[in-house]
Amino acid sequence: MQGPVHPHVRIFAAWIRKWGKLQLALFCQLVLLILAALFSICLELVLHNQIDFTLLNGALLFTLALGPVFISFIFYLVLHLDAALSYLIDSAHQERLLNEGMQDNIRQLNFEIEERKKAFQAKRRAIDELRKEIAERKKAQIELEEQSLLIRSIVDSSPDLFYYRDETGRFASCNKMFEAIMGKTARELIGHYPAEIYTDDSAQAAILTEHDSNMQQPSELTLDVEFVKDDGQVLWFEMRKVPFYDRYGRYIGLLGFGRDITSRKLAEQALEKAYLDKGKFIATLSHELRTPLNGIVGLSRRLLESKLSKQQHGWANTIFSSAETLGNIFNDIIDLDKIDRQDLDIVYHSVSLRQFINDIANFAELLCQQKGLEFKLSCEGELDVYLRIDPTRLRQVLWNLLNNAVKFTASGSVSLYCKLDAVNNRLHFNIEDTGIGIAAQEQERIFDMYYKSNDGRRLSIIGSGIGLSVSRALVEAMQGNISVSSEVGKGSSFAVLLPTELLQQEQQPAISCPELTILLIEDVPLNAEIAIGLLEQRGHSVIHAETGEDAIALLETEDDIDLVLLDMQLPDMGGEQIARYIRDEEHLSALPIVVLSANVRKAEQQLDGVHVDGALAKPINTTKLDLMLARLFSPSAVRLQQIKPASVSNENQVLDIGTLNDYIQSLGKDAMKRSAQLFAQLLPGYMNKLMETAVQRQEKDFQEAAHKLKGAAASVGLLWVQQQAKRMEQEQINWQGLERQLVDFHLKTEQHLAALSEYIENA
Repeated sequence: MQGPVHPHVRIFAAWIRKWGKLQLALFCQLVLLILAALFSICLELVLHNQIDFTLLNGALLFTLALGPVFISFIFYLVLHLDAALSYLIDSAHQERLLNEGMQDNIRQLNFEIEERKKAFQAKRRAIDELRKEIAERKKAQIELEEQSLLIRSIVDSSPDLFYYRDETGRFASCNKMFEAIMGKTARELIGHYPAEIYTDDSAQAAILTEHDSNMQQPSELTLDVEFVKDDGQVLWFEMRKVPFYDRYGRYIGLLGFGRDITSRKLAEQALEKAYLDKGKFIATLSHELRTPLNGIVGLSRRLLESKLSKQQHGWANTIFSSAETLGNIFNDIIDLDKIDRQDLDIVYHSVSLRQFINDIANFAELLCQQKGLEFKLSCEGELDVYLRIDPTRLRQVLWNLLNNAVKFTASGSVSLYCKLDAVNNRLHFNIEDTGIGIAAQEQERIFDMYYKSNDGRRLSIIGSGIGLSVSRALVEAMQGNISVSSEVGKGSSFAVLLPTELLQQEQQPAISCPELTILLIEDVPLNAEIAIGLLEQRGHSVIHAETGEDAIALLETEDDIDLVLLDMQLPDMGGEQIARYIRDEEHLSALPIVVLSANVRKAEQQLDGVHVDGALAKPINTTKLDLMLARLFSPSAVRLQQIKPASVSNENQVLDIGTLNDYIQSLGKDAMKRSAQLFAQLLPGYMNKLMETAVQRQEKDFQEAAHKLKGAAASVGLLWVQQQAKRMEQEQINWQGLERQLVDFHLKTEQHLAALSEYIENA
């Protein structure tokens, strides 16, 4: 019922407020009177079928009396109901809003609860991950500690010493070996500068190659360091220091490593001593053998100048060529490292092919006659030509092969076949024999050094000591090829193929030399006799001195001496002492000096810093002697001893162009390339020695190392390097910053070496 009443009450209350209580009360009173009259009338008509006005008036009066009360009650009730309904409606609306807010809050709360649940779950997962990561980090930390402990144990147990210095130069770490060598514990070392613990002259300072409080930023360096223990024992360490930088290029520290190389160093020193002893022995032996050899060369040369038959002249010429070649072999024996490095000098000349083959044939025929063998010579192609070959080296190869052929042939014949292919500029030689032959499995190794066949019948080292291995090296140095074909019991055939070219006959220059008074300083009588004979034959007067004292006495008393021929090995003094004496005396300083030596290179090294006018190898070659005299004294010859231009001393000049051109013309490009390569191999050793002695401030050893580098640089025409090494040798040494200067010097030397290689290649 509340539902239908509710809108009528609200409407009626609205009328009351709209019309007012009085107006609406009057209207309602009127309506009540009308309704009362109508109700009375209808009731009378129904009941009595007539109208009773008394009853009607009574009803109207009753209505009029009770109407206001009823209307007032209705108005009061309606208004209060309306107010109650409004309150109820407002309350319901507020309740609805509150319920909606509560529902929104509940939904938000539920959302937050879900989010918190998710966050809680994520937090739990993060905590689990964190716990897992912590566990892994703990495990990794334990493993790292174990690895660090293991590495530390390995480092401490290592026989190599190790240390680390931070960017300030203080010790930061080291191992047990370093402690033992330095005589201090790690606790005493770490946190200190080397200068705080050791003096510059202490034995330990040698280990610290960068031991300098004012040192520049260090660079990577490796060198050998000598360490003397307190008991006098000498140890050698290969020290290597490696600087560390961060990603910004900032220096952050330096690692030092040292390996004990005492055994290796002692072995190297023993090997070097053995090489020196061997060299002295070979040089002494060669010098002694040259005495009879000079007699053979000199007497055979004089024999050739006498009247002989054609056959006798050929024999004498073969003797002379054999002795001359043997003298060249002695030069190779003196400088054995040539063969070790396969650095054999090839010097080409214009040679008569017919004369060359006749010399070889005479030699082979004599060999065959001694064993009763038949010698056969056959040639193909034009022989009356001049070829560009190295006669000495080619003669060595062919004589070796012929010696082998005769040695291993008991009966039968030995054949020499020569063919000149003028179209392709190739020269062929074949040496065949009917000897024991070579097994097929050994033919590939027959050219190996010191190879010996299983049956012992054939050796690769033969009579002259050159051997098949060196023969192959000689042929390959001449850009040729050597091969062998053989059958056991039927003989062997060695084939030599060389490139060559046709040349015009060498025209000997017209030599016009005035008569000279020559002082010959030579202690071997036979050598002196031959040299005197050669010089007197050319119209010169010779004064002979056997000792250095005699020579100096003659130089002081004789005023008309034009030339000094100086032997480098004398019984009382060295040839360099006499040369220095001549240059130091004012009245003798312009006197020409020509050195006589079996080893010209060694003589030049001994005379370093002393000006000489030339050098002749022993036994004396007459052609070279004539050219030397003409160069020095012939009015028609152009003197080569000119004053050096000022540009030679210019420090900016990298190469000694004149010397290089002379060497290239004399020795050939290949020999100069090998010399440059050898210098490149030796350079690290020279620089290492310079750096080592500079670090240890050993002045004498430093100057000696600079002297060696100077000589090596001069031999390959590195003028600037030679000048700088000379300064290091002679000038006062400033140790401060010298290490850095040596590093820069090393880099520049390598650049100049590259320029040298390029110059030789383009020459």
